[in-house]
Amino acid sequence: QVQLVESGGGLVQAGGSLRLSCAVSGRTFGSYIVGWFRQAPGKEREFVVAISRRGGTTYYADSVKGRFTISRDNAKNTVYLQMNSLKPDDTAVYYCAADSRLSTVFLAKTRAFDAWGQGTLVTVSS
Repeated sequence: QVQLVESGGGLVQAGGSLRLSCAVSGRTFGSYIVGWFRQAPGKEREFVVAISRRGGTTYYADSVKGRFTISRDNAKNTVYLQMNSLKPDDTAVYYCAADSRLSTVFLAKTRAFDAWGQGTLVTVSS
């Protein structure tokens, strides 16, 4: 069973930046599509972005397009989420998730993922 551990969350002012990391255990990291999701207080979890197995294809939610960048380093079993121009509406617990069965990142928004991390809190102050 793959395990995921997020890090990098914290408190930042509006307009600032943070970089989240998702470390994934296991020797088959390259077989997983990895996504980031977030859940704000009192709201449902929402899709943020996903990245393909080799990192060549990405899929962003409209709300973060142009501000967030996902990348992965398969040699380090790690996925990164660079978040720039942060807004108070970005405040949420951010989760990374991995799935070995998805055929394309474009299904990441609506399909259930195999494995999830415990989440890391991002708070953006105004």
